[in-house]
Amino acid sequence: MVCLHATSGAKEARTLERRYYNILIFIVISLSVLLLCQAIGLWVNNTIPQNTTLELSRFVHLTHLRNFGGVFGLAQGSGWLFGLISIGLLVGVSAYLIVNSTLKRYEYICFGFVVGGGASNITDRLVYGSVIDFIDIQQIPFWHYVFNTADVMIHLGIWPLLIISFVLNKTATDRETVGS
Repeated sequence: MVCLHATSGAKEARTLERRYYNILIFIVISLSVLLLCQAIGLWVNNTIPQNTTLELSRFVHLTHLRNFGGVFGLAQGSGWLFGLISIGLLVGVSAYLIVNSTLKRYEYICFGFVVGGGASNITDRLVYGSVIDFIDIQQIPFWHYVFNTADVMIHLGIWPLLIISFVLNKTATDRETVGS
């Protein structure tokens, strides 16, 4: 009985240590993404005059635009509202990661990219009053959007989460079907 209790305590300690390590990974990725996105945005702001384009290739341009609205430039002039919503989402995601004890490491990593990118867009709104957008991909039919590094980072976090979630759910469903 004593050995079982000691083993259980050691297992709980390892689980807690793993959670703290995963939270540390989340924080490091979030801060790294935030700093990288802000550094690139600062470079764009200081190098490319607003509303001008630097053509890197036929397909990739750097076009310095300001987004005073939300995603895809919707609701121009309501950036403050999107900023408030974003702050709420980032606080919610961070709390979810800290409170939930059943998450896998990849979730901390992916959410690190999402929170870092979101925090960068919020920082842009606070510092500049708008989001600095500059990645302008050409030659894509029906695509006329300009976005930034933070948006890329958010997608780098969201898409693996979605894909892995669907794959894991399908695998679990397949196992349940076979077991029935």
